[in-house]
Amino acid sequence: MEKNPLIEAFDTPYGIPPFHAIESPHFLPAIKANIEKARAEIAAILSIEEEPTFKNTIEALEYTGEMLGLSAGVLFNLNAAETNPDIQKAAMEVSPLLTEFHNDIAQNEALFERINKVYHEKEQLELTAEEQMLLDKTYKRFVRSGAKLDAAQKDAFRAITKELAELELKFGEHVLAETNRYELHITDENDLAGLPDYIIEAAADTAKSKQKEGYVFTLQAPSYIPFMEHADNRALREKLFKAYMSKGIKGDEYDNREIIQKIVKLRLEKAQLLGYKSYADYVLEERMANSQEGVSKFLDELLEKALPKAKAEVEEIKAFVKARGEDLELQRWDWAYYSEKLKKEKYSISDELLKPYFRLEQVIDGVFKVAQKLYGLNFVQENDLPKYHKDVTTYRVTDNKDRLMAIFFADFFPREGKRGGAWMTAYRDMYTKDGEEMRPLVSIVCNFTPPSSKRPSLLTFDEVRTLFHEFGHALHAMLAEGRYSSLTGTSVFWDFVELPSQIMENWTFEKACLDLFASHYETNEKIPQELIDKIIAAANYHEAYQTVRQVSFAKLDMAWHSITDVSQIGDVLAFEKEVFVSTELFPPVDNTCMSAQFGHIFNGGYAAGYYSYKWAEVLDADAYAMFKEHGIFDEAVAQSFKEHILSKGGSEHPMVLYKRFRKKEPTIDALLERSGLAS
Repeated sequence: MEKNPLIEAFDTPYGIPPFHAIESPHFLPAIKANIEKARAEIAAILSIEEEPTFKNTIEALEYTGEMLGLSAGVLFNLNAAETNPDIQKAAMEVSPLLTEFHNDIAQNEALFERINKVYHEKEQLELTAEEQMLLDKTYKRFVRSGAKLDAAQKDAFRAITKELAELELKFGEHVLAETNRYELHITDENDLAGLPDYIIEAAADTAKSKQKEGYVFTLQAPSYIPFMEHADNRALREKLFKAYMSKGIKGDEYDNREIIQKIVKLRLEKAQLLGYKSYADYVLEERMANSQEGVSKFLDELLEKALPKAKAEVEEIKAFVKARGEDLELQRWDWAYYSEKLKKEKYSISDELLKPYFRLEQVIDGVFKVAQKLYGLNFVQENDLPKYHKDVTTYRVTDNKDRLMAIFFADFFPREGKRGGAWMTAYRDMYTKDGEEMRPLVSIVCNFTPPSSKRPSLLTFDEVRTLFHEFGHALHAMLAEGRYSSLTGTSVFWDFVELPSQIMENWTFEKACLDLFASHYETNEKIPQELIDKIIAAANYHEAYQTVRQVSFAKLDMAWHSITDVSQIGDVLAFEKEVFVSTELFPPVDNTCMSAQFGHIFNGGYAAGYYSYKWAEVLDADAYAMFKEHGIFDEAVAQSFKEHILSKGGSEHPMVLYKRFRKKEPTIDALLERSGLAS
């Protein structure tokens, strides 16, 4: 093999990964070489004869492993956004090597001795807040990775973390494979009744791409969701729903149930090795919520407010169905369909009516304009920069003084190599070393409605909100300032990370924001005030139902991770069914399962942390009230949010940063008021 592009510093514009030169066989040798390079950097720290100091130990450790982080980041980002069997194989081969390396470092007694010495002298050191946070996080990271365990316990810890890394990867691969292999193939046009033209066109294009006649619908969100909302054929809605909700439980090679049991068991063993009763206790020690009791109280308070109204919303749909002269027992595959019908009747609004005003390119331009008005950012498309797929668009991001702030990658459409959902990631976080500032390489990855052969990509309003949400995460990374990448951008407490993203969704309900970009893709007519009024009026439509749904997922997450004895880990379907009893709004459906496809907690960073979506809604509602009070584009409020929240990352405790911006601690009141749940 010729020169491996993942071993030396990237000789590309802005240090972007050289995607054009990277091939799957490069990953394993590159990461092996970069592990050895990082080991040498650690050895250099240990060879220092002087007494350990913040600079020669803590800061020096922070700057080790740069190429390892970059090369591993490329692999795992591609494994999520543009994977194939070779990349999946590389990820599976590399994962245990990385786990072993991190365990070697965290359990290196000589290194921990140096860290421990600096940590216990911290009161005598004159450290900045950022340096203090780095010292605290470094010390805790080592302790929480087994630095204080005895030799036998360290061996057990290593084995657990290695197996966990492999199982979590396998879980995600199974969900992706299940999503990709299912097709609802329709050849009878009568079965398309109720579906808008844009959905039918997309299904025809999908069928054509698969060399099939007729129409193909998939489990990808832009295909699945519109079908469930609009298809008149109830039997087909049921069929598609059951296909979606049975991912990972078919008893075949993609079944995730045994993997879930193993992951939960290993996480519990890991936590108990470190002295915690449960994995949730281990996780929540480093969260704003701080304890299971705090999370449970928060979720129960939300459920108490939302559940009666959610039940009333379901009864309203049942009455609506009856008034239509339809005699049926409302099932889960009916909810989206009749909910959309009632919404159209109550508010004279629908995705079909709104989509023409939300051409993807215009929405992108709109979110850029919002970033310019709030934070002085400018986005210039750069077509010649390296990228990992032809559908990715690249931008150079600068401030109003032409200072480079970030390189931004935008990847919007579903494909077989991309997992479902939407997320923000970074190929490089912002940091400063030896006086040189390294700006971040930021990416958002979504699965939006693609263009068809007859029309451009037109987004639903929910997709518009999703774009603003992920862009909020991106802003958190782009506006980062600091010295240490482990503390900049989105490197914050997990239940604080959603504040910058969720607050951005608020602007999509504001006329002053929509006027920046919402115009008809054919006539260029601005979105009428009447439609904006309807969007605002419908903002809380079935909000109680959605709140109960989110709380149910959070409770399922906490139930899996608050287990204190392996004997409590039983049948996955039975366990889930019991958890959902308190939030159930429909008859249970046999042979369906959320856990088996719950990538957030079994193949992501949200284990014992899914509650953070609702937690962050409390923060974002409270913070956005400040913008509403002074003006949604108020320069002083935006500058304060940028200075105290977006630019600071995890350099200080999130509550300290939040109170600097808001001048007080957040309360749940603003969220309850905004959601219509206050009374």
